[in-house]
Amino acid sequence: MSITRHQAVGAYRRWEPVDFDAPADPDARELAPTPATPEPELIPQAPEPDPLAGVQLPTAEDIERMHEEARAAGHAEGYAAGHAAGFEAGREAGHAEGAERVDEAVRQLTELAASLDKALGQLDQEVAEELMALSIEIARQMVQHTLAVHPEAVLETVRSALLQMPQGHAQIRLHPDDLALVREHMGEQLGHAGHRLVEDGELSRGSCRIDSLGAQIDATLETRWRRILESLGRERAQWQPADKGGEG
Repeated sequence: MSITRHQAVGAYRRWEPVDFDAPADPDARELAPTPATPEPELIPQAPEPDPLAGVQLPTAEDIERMHEEARAAGHAEGYAAGHAAGFEAGREAGHAEGAERVDEAVRQLTELAASLDKALGQLDQEVAEELMALSIEIARQMVQHTLAVHPEAVLETVRSALLQMPQGHAQIRLHPDDLALVREHMGEQLGHAGHRLVEDGELSRGSCRIDSLGAQIDATLETRWRRILESLGRERAQWQPADKGGEG
């Protein structure tokens, strides 16, 4: 049930305090007139603010635009992420390929260096052999030249061979030309020692062979040459005269 404003005003009465000096007889008491109750003043209330006031709802075009912006942003973010992932994958693949090429290049260089070392070693060996052969040939020619120019060199050969004999009375075999030279320069000395000169046409010039009571000294040019070349690692070396050539 609702109460109107006039009903509410009529039902309202002002409260009056009790007068204690008034007579006790109620009949003698005059009823005081009830003052008129003024109507309360109504204060106008301000309207409540509208929460949607000033808010502009998006239009269909705005919604479509926001949707397109969101789609473009998602596409750009996905493209950037994909580009970064692809770049990283490409970088790793390129690094692996580059490392593989470097390893291959190093392997080829290693093989080339090994081949070069082998080739240089073989070349050094060949050059050493050629130098050795050349040196032997030069030495052979020098010996031939010395015997031709200085045939008296056989005298030193005979003296050295006699020093190796344990006793005297030996036969000294020489080339006929060398025998005449030795007899001229050492004949008297050899005769006093009991040695006898023997001509041997099979011996080459500069050679000497001495026999004494079962002992023999081989001072031939061929034997002395062979011993020198054997010391140089030429075990099968042999002396060859100048007209035959070769290293011996």
